[in-house]
Amino acid sequence: MAHESFEDEATAAYLNEHFVSIKIDREERPDVDAVYMQATTSMTGHGGWPMTVVLDHDGNPFFAGTYFPDAPRHGQPSFRQVLEALSDAWTNRADEVARVGATLRDHLNQENALTAGTIDVDAAVATLATEFDPRSAGFGGAPKFPPSMVLELLLRVSAGSTTGAAAEMLGATLEAMARGGIHDQLGGGFARYSVDSDWVVPHFEKMLYDNALLLRVYAGWGTDLGEQVALDIAEFLLTELRTHEGGFASALDADSEGEEGTFYVWTPAQLTEVLGPEDGRWAADLLSVTDGGTFERGTSTLQLLRDPDDPGRWDDVRRRLLEARARRERPALDDKVVAAWNGLAISGLCRVGTLYHQAQYVEAAEHAAALLWSRHVVGGRLRRVSRDDVVGTPAGVLEDHGCVAAGFLDLFQATGDVDWLERAGSILDVALAHFAADDGGFFDTADDAEVLVARPRDPSDNAYPSGLSSMVHALATYAAITGSGRHRDAAEAGLATVAQIAERAPRFAGWSLAAARSMLDGPVEVAIVGEPGEERDALEQVARRDPNAVVVVADEPCDDVPLLVGRDEIDGRPAAYVCRNLVCERPVTSPEELRAALVR
Repeated sequence: MAHESFEDEATAAYLNEHFVSIKIDREERPDVDAVYMQATTSMTGHGGWPMTVVLDHDGNPFFAGTYFPDAPRHGQPSFRQVLEALSDAWTNRADEVARVGATLRDHLNQENALTAGTIDVDAAVATLATEFDPRSAGFGGAPKFPPSMVLELLLRVSAGSTTGAAAEMLGATLEAMARGGIHDQLGGGFARYSVDSDWVVPHFEKMLYDNALLLRVYAGWGTDLGEQVALDIAEFLLTELRTHEGGFASALDADSEGEEGTFYVWTPAQLTEVLGPEDGRWAADLLSVTDGGTFERGTSTLQLLRDPDDPGRWDDVRRRLLEARARRERPALDDKVVAAWNGLAISGLCRVGTLYHQAQYVEAAEHAAALLWSRHVVGGRLRRVSRDDVVGTPAGVLEDHGCVAAGFLDLFQATGDVDWLERAGSILDVALAHFAADDGGFFDTADDAEVLVARPRDPSDNAYPSGLSSMVHALATYAAITGSGRHRDAAEAGLATVAQIAERAPRFAGWSLAAARSMLDGPVEVAIVGEPGEERDALEQVARRDPNAVVVVADEPCDDVPLLVGRDEIDGRPAAYVCRNLVCERPVTSPEELRAALVR
């Protein structure tokens, strides 16, 4: 529509004469997007972008739609015809317009009520099994999106097991995506989605939130392939998305040279030009680059459907192809720093850094967290976006508070720096004071935020965790570390409000279900105390491999952290204390004993 209508001089002139046109960046203002998407769905029965909504002077919507062509097509009016009809209605049928707007406003506010219930994790996994694609893995058909939050649920349900429905769905999906064209086999990272159901051809845009979420799942998977993919994603974040201020940019565009995917696709001739005839043929066979192509204009996406028969040769080929690709025109970078998505990146980097002893990733997480704390927290309140070290005016919404608090808590677990625990607590206190609803759930905007036609609240996950599910994660983790009953109660009450969605559509409640699975165990808390060294490292690795565990490591007891109070070494050896709701079993000193204590 931008090219067909908004850039058309006649249409633009008509818009400017009869309307006040406002273009919303839905990444900066997800609250505005959510309210009017709800209105669009209510009026038309479906949603999507581009979203076209017409409002009265009070912000009440009285017309909504999505795409309108520049000329009548397939029974659909042109955008100009729609504008003319709306202008006529506003001028000549003002009472009708006002009535429609008031009715829809009342409807939007009534839809905000949520009914509490009990989440059944096992039932949700059973439902997911009926929606699983047994041929190509993942869920549903084309277009097929990486089910990041559902994968986190399956990781926690399987908890290291390789058998059972959860483990099988998890492993099959992670492997299929890792080997498919949706995964950048050269530079790491995943594209937004696959246009087909087999993960072959992606929409090539790379989003921070997708890669942050997939990073933590691949790191926790516990296989050689998972480790390699996780490390590649982490490197992608640091080399391609990291900003000069230390945060992480929002996305890499899909297009370069005016076309989608040009940066990423290859022909056999291009491989031969870079690698020579012998290596070119070998790479084409390994990466499924065909004469006819798997994409457009005879080009192919790169797939790695089997392990290389010569890993050293593959490393060399990959290096040379990356060097050649770097000479192509690069996709544009959306360099705004979104608080929630950076919180997700902090969590993912902490997981991969601690599991694989890669301190540089934890350090990168610290830099991103420092940016959020120093720039995005203004007057004690969290802001959503910044760019070039300048924070924007949009206030942080619920997902920002939940994801940033969770990231800070993961950073505390990775570093032992109590400042991050305290900062997470302050963000959660603001959220509890300004976002809580009377029914135990949360609104997506603060009680003192800009007043919209309705106060949005959507507990369902979409492309990334909902505000409610991210808050539940953070609240439950904070309660496990500090023993705070208030935060534990808030997490449980929030979970109850998503029970109906978890039952009807678990694919849209994966993050809440993952939290619910961990909370079945309390969640399990592990305090490891002792001098750094091989013995402590061995205990730490076992504990951190449990995706349901909250793990705190320290050199000695610490009165500032309730989980560490009174915990000390045993007979001069590092000790692990496995606790549930701060009630601890006897300490253990060997990895085998710790592993046994965690599975009880």
